[in-house]
Amino acid sequence: MAALAEQVHAGLAVELLDVTAYTVPTDGPDGKESDGTLEWETTTIVVVEALARGETGLGYTYGPTAVATLVEENLAPIVQGRDAMAVGEAWEALGAALRNAGRPGVGAMAVSAVDSALWDLKARLLGIPLVDLLPRYHDEAPVYGSGGFCNYSLDRLSEQLAGWVEQGIPRVKLKVSRRPDEDPARLDAVRAAIGDDPELYVDANGALSRKEALLWAERFAEHWGVSWFEEPVSSDDLEGLRLLRDRGPAEVEIAAGEYAYVLRDVTNLLAAGAVDCLQLDITRCGGVTGVLAGAGAADEYGIDVSAHCAPNLSAHVFCGVRRLRHLEYFHDHVRVERVLFDGVLSPEAGALRPDRSRPGNGLVLRRADAARFRTGTGS
Repeated sequence: MAALAEQVHAGLAVELLDVTAYTVPTDGPDGKESDGTLEWETTTIVVVEALARGETGLGYTYGPTAVATLVEENLAPIVQGRDAMAVGEAWEALGAALRNAGRPGVGAMAVSAVDSALWDLKARLLGIPLVDLLPRYHDEAPVYGSGGFCNYSLDRLSEQLAGWVEQGIPRVKLKVSRRPDEDPARLDAVRAAIGDDPELYVDANGALSRKEALLWAERFAEHWGVSWFEEPVSSDDLEGLRLLRDRGPAEVEIAAGEYAYVLRDVTNLLAAGAVDCLQLDITRCGGVTGVLAGAGAADEYGIDVSAHCAPNLSAHVFCGVRRLRHLEYFHDHVRVERVLFDGVLSPEAGALRPDRSRPGNGLVLRRADAARFRTGTGS
């Protein structure tokens, strides 16, 4: 591989960085979906493609079309003409370029999409799957089914989560805390539908106060056997998360981290003892490079890592995370990725297994199918 890398490296530069945004409607009731703190009608994905020597690397993030504008105006000029094999060098340059625009939030999402595209391009230039370019610790990533939106009827809620269990996924998650008084009936229906054995997770999306969250953690554990409570309070409330860890039921793990945009966000959560399991989102935390950095920090604290959303972008990368717990098989993102890309993965025996017969992350944008969802910029 070293000889091949040397051959590929000679005079190799990124020729073009292209970015396009696509907006896909939800399939929820009345065209909407909701969680504990937000309601939405569409999901926008910003796709970045990096081209060199006839190969195309693909990365993406989920966010507003403003991300695409930032990539096109601020980041593409930084990447084009740069050594395609020096992804870390490019990542540093991208971060520096965002000094005045701001690195967290939209800036980090833009870097995430570009970085993932560059890693994919490098793997394709070498003719190997992305998982083999990374420090592969695992051949597959266990998944949990995620959806169960707050505006679903009891029938749809039960059908969705039971459907994942029937597919061999032994852990499922629903959204809670938008209207807490309705949650007991929702949880009763779900537990009856999936049976006693599957793990049941809940996600409040930061909707609760500390005392409310502590009360609900006890109820979740006692009545429905919930073992994972995601963002019971805001991710910014490190003391509140730590309170839930310290005083909540021992069998209920506290999870957060999906809004960690820079490494300091990760280390703040870890140093505060705020989580039992750290979530990392490859589309927000700096792409592949950011995931590897965040996972390394979690390793130092002895904390497992769970991949947040974007399952088909995450599968290869999180197999390179030593303390991988699982990967979120999120309904909205599964739909979008199946609509836009060839090479998407489906769970087998409760896990996503990277296709090592395809170079890079294995994904190819289906332009003709995607065209009707296009909302901004790109070719």
